[in-house]
Amino acid sequence: MRIAAIIPARMASTRFPGKPLADILGIPMIEHVRRRVALCPHIHDVVVATCDREILEVVTKNGGCAVMTSRTHERCTDRVAEAAASIGADIIINVQGDEPLVRPEMFELLLKPLLDEAEVVCTNLTAEIGSEDEFNNSNIVKTVFDRKNDIIYFSREPIPSLRKSGGLSFKKYKQLGIIAFRKDFLLRFSRLPPTPLEMVESVDMLRAIEHGYKIRMVLSPFQVYGVDTPDDLVRVTELMKNDDIFNAYIKR
Repeated sequence: MRIAAIIPARMASTRFPGKPLADILGIPMIEHVRRRVALCPHIHDVVVATCDREILEVVTKNGGCAVMTSRTHERCTDRVAEAAASIGADIIINVQGDEPLVRPEMFELLLKPLLDEAEVVCTNLTAEIGSEDEFNNSNIVKTVFDRKNDIIYFSREPIPSLRKSGGLSFKKYKQLGIIAFRKDFLLRFSRLPPTPLEMVESVDMLRAIEHGYKIRMVLSPFQVYGVDTPDDLVRVTELMKNDDIFNAYIKR
């Protein structure tokens, strides 16, 4: 079974324009993501999907593979689907281009249900939320899922409700932005019409939920740190200085 990882990236960002090429210890952020994904032995192809020539040139100059996609996509999953249509793979992994501390071990966890269970069409990494600040941060997509680990809902709001919990202690989870699809399901998903909740929450995967598909959430013990603002970049740069796999790809 052939597995490809596709990293969607674009220069236009309301909160942080040009962030895929932001420097982190001498390497553009998109290159950190690409090189770290390539460390996973289960992934055969790593492709950056972009609508910006600058990103394509940086990736190819560093020996990577990048493809140009349409500028009209409003959701990153649709950009991934466009790139996936021309790639010979059975499973496609969508990896956000603004998470430079992603780890190769995460993909092994993400892929296992797809490799073991024929009825699973999509898996999505989730992790525990570590602070109240994270729980209340609208940049963090919160997740709730059932006893089989199939998603119930995604929201940028704090869910479940703390106000109505009556002091009951419960774990809170977030989406990590790393999603694997069987390729045929990804292409089917991309043809579905956008849905109201998807647009309200600005979360791609609600489209699948609203159309009646199941998404298997996979708990990761590893955290990732998305770069949404310049302040996030400062934080990630400091964390990268002590990262244990940085030296595995710094000279590539």
